[in-house]
Amino acid sequence: MSRERRLPLVLALAAAVVGVLAVASPRAEAELQVGFYNATCPIAEGVVFAEMHAILHEDPTLAPSLLRMHYHDCFVQGCDGSIMLRSRRGTAERDATPNRSMRGYDAIERIKARLETLCPLTVSCADIIAMAARDAVYLSKGPWYGVETGRRDGNVTVAEYAENDLAPPDSNIVDVKTFFSVKSLTAKDIVVLFGTHFPFPLYRFTRTYVRGRQQQPNTHRTDNGILAPPPGSHSIGTSHCEAFRKRLYNFTGAMDQDPSLDARYARQLRKLCPRRGGGRGRRAKVPMDPGSGFTFDLSYYRHVLATGGLFQSDGSLLHDPATRGYVERMANASSPDEYYQDFAAAMVKMGRTDVLPDSLGEVRATCGVFVD
Repeated sequence: MSRERRLPLVLALAAAVVGVLAVASPRAEAELQVGFYNATCPIAEGVVFAEMHAILHEDPTLAPSLLRMHYHDCFVQGCDGSIMLRSRRGTAERDATPNRSMRGYDAIERIKARLETLCPLTVSCADIIAMAARDAVYLSKGPWYGVETGRRDGNVTVAEYAENDLAPPDSNIVDVKTFFSVKSLTAKDIVVLFGTHFPFPLYRFTRTYVRGRQQQPNTHRTDNGILAPPPGSHSIGTSHCEAFRKRLYNFTGAMDQDPSLDARYARQLRKLCPRRGGGRGRRAKVPMDPGSGFTFDLSYYRHVLATGGLFQSDGSLLHDPATRGYVERMANASSPDEYYQDFAAAMVKMGRTDVLPDSLGEVRATCGVFVD
């Protein structure tokens, strides 16, 4: 079945099946379910998708950042939209080092403002972030999956929490497993979610534009007027040299190189990122997945297996039997179907992290309010 036909069918089936469940599950319990807003705001997912299509038409580079925003929101105090809160004193999550390169706040506010005109004080910011992440994936030619909704928004934001709860790019596999395990995520979840590179900042999309305005939530109109599935933007992940310079020049503190890094790949990185790191070297951006304009494919795993990856945390996937086995299987897979299924399951699982009950959460009219 084509993507243009599959998407509305999925939405229709979800609405039909879960509509009954919504009646049996009282809102007061804040239980997550696909179709949570069927009774209170049945157009919610369609509105988010339409806005996301328009947003990525205007700026395709926002897609990976919106995916990363969902991860950063869930890993810090749970999936509660607290990443959107602001502080005049610079002490909010968005002020923390891991979030300083984050983009997409205005996109979430834009979606929220549209929903407020249609369903006031109904759809939470946390749910908007989760749905926007899914739509960013789908519009990048990735899988479509049902997003469980019903999250409440938190009103506490602390920069230090983000500094402590997000795994840095120089983490080894033991550290990475620790960060993920406290969120009830397994080794398989780690290697699956790393396949998107979304835990790390500084992504870029090549400019691929949609010709014409979207006519339906799952289509765009081509030059000859025929409706077609929304084209995903080809993406190339990039990183500043500083994120992995230690791996090249001072891995153990003895002015050495990470021995797990492929020698040929290391030479290429050294040319792009000289030891002194001044001038162009400091401003240089390095592709995280060389040779692939990847739109949610398996090239990340092939790259990690062949070279050890760009970040130490990428290479660390090869140092654990469970994660290495998955990398090898995906690197040699002829189809991304297994990965797509695993990714969808991992995203749903992550989206359940520390969700607030009604008594502790809220639905506010604006996502980025000041807390001080």
